[in-house]
Amino acid sequence: MLSSVSSRLLRRSRLPQCWQAQGYFRSNSALSTLVRTQSLTTTKYIRPVRLQTPSPSLQLVPRRNSQVQAVDQNTQNANPATHYIPPQTGLIASLPKSWIPYAELVRLDKPAGTYYLFFPTLFSTLLAAPMAGAAPTHVLGTVALFFTGALIMRGAGCAINDFWDRKLDPQVERTKFRPIARGAISPQNALLFTGSQMLAGLGVLVSFPTQCIYYGVPSVPLVIAYPLAKRVTNYPQVVLGLAFSWGAMMGFPALGVDLLSNRDALMAAGALYTSCISWAVLYDMIYAHMDIKDDVKAGIKSIALRHEKNTKAVLSGLAVTQVGLLGAAGVAAGCGPVFFVGSCGSAILTLGIMIWKVQLKNVRNCWWWFVNGGLLTGGGISLGLLGEYITQYLGLYNSNDSSESESTQ
Repeated sequence: MLSSVSSRLLRRSRLPQCWQAQGYFRSNSALSTLVRTQSLTTTKYIRPVRLQTPSPSLQLVPRRNSQVQAVDQNTQNANPATHYIPPQTGLIASLPKSWIPYAELVRLDKPAGTYYLFFPTLFSTLLAAPMAGAAPTHVLGTVALFFTGALIMRGAGCAINDFWDRKLDPQVERTKFRPIARGAISPQNALLFTGSQMLAGLGVLVSFPTQCIYYGVPSVPLVIAYPLAKRVTNYPQVVLGLAFSWGAMMGFPALGVDLLSNRDALMAAGALYTSCISWAVLYDMIYAHMDIKDDVKAGIKSIALRHEKNTKAVLSGLAVTQVGLLGAAGVAAGCGPVFFVGSCGSAILTLGIMIWKVQLKNVRNCWWWFVNGGLLTGGGISLGLLGEYITQYLGLYNSNDSSESESTQ
């Protein structure tokens, strides 16, 4: 009834449209006053308010930015579980609006995957540096190239993953608002963008010695195959490990060490590669626990589902395997105490704490350990390898050996 009364009054009024848009209408009283309606959804009745008759020169102008304020209010009140909320802070929020979906596609706001891809290349470069007798500037330049390549190729891998999973992602709470899943980027544009990333990655690869190209190209099929593995096997994390750990072999040819002609280097690279595979399966098993309920509904397979009841036992076995193979890589490369104490010791400590502390039923806790646990373990191994390289480069082991021989004489 109130709605019909309001509509009749609005039809009889001859106020400008901008006044009507603000909710004003002319009443039937002899004073010809203006009455502004309140929202019928929030009030049970309309109480007329007597206003002074506006002068002809007075104009009611809608407040500026009212639409923007309404949009912001809607964004603040939106439920992130059911509505996509654009980034409000950080690097992505400062980008042009049309760029934001592509930045989200390559996970620019989630760098954890980038340094997980970068760490094996860093390990390999620092392990190979003493064997190659490389100067610090050469090592630093190689590391910078590897980081650039990891940033680009990780983005390409995410785009490929989202393309393959474009029908699965909408069924998983954590992934349903990814750019392709929510329709912000079409599959065709995603493929074109991925192609440009692959070309950029190829540009980084050809900046290395020619031998690196022969070692780098075989990793591409693994990157493409990983998203498909979760459909056919309970151990897609192993395929992820094969792809993400490939850089563990790349540091040797990048510094001019031929793996085929140097047996020690080949053994060191092989042991380091398998060590990084164990590490990748370990951290991705923790990551997979975040989606374990949705994966069951969507029919996605994972090692977390396969070993849900004995996850920590599996994690412990993977940690022992990783540290053991890391130590074997150091033995093959001729590393000294700095490596074994710094790299192997820190890996034992950080992995042990993570496996003990992680709460596999808590999504936020799993995410925290996935991000920070990787930094702790990867950073500790890297610092140990860096200390070993500096020690050997400065000849400190030789000076200690010579001083001990002089003392015995």
